[in-house]
Amino acid sequence: MHERDLSMARTAQFEIYKDTAGQFRWQLRAANGEPIASSEAYTTMDACKNGIRSVRRSAPKAIVQNLTK
Repeated sequence: MHERDLSMARTAQFEIYKDTAGQFRWQLRAANGEPIASSEAYTTMDACKNGIRSVRRSAPKAIVQNLTK
C-alpha cells in the first residue's frame, strides 16, 4: 500500500461512484473503512457534490432524536 493510501485509510472519506443505473451517489466511510452513510441517486456530479457539502454543513449541528419510546 502506498503512503497516500495509508493516510487516507486513517480518516473518514466520501466516495463518489455511479450506480448500476448510471446515477451518481456518495458513500461516507469511517476511518476503519466501514460504510456509515450513503446518499440518494443524483443525475449529475455537481448535484452529488452539493449533497456532500450539505451533509458536511448540517452534521455538526445535527441532534440525536430517540424514536424508540
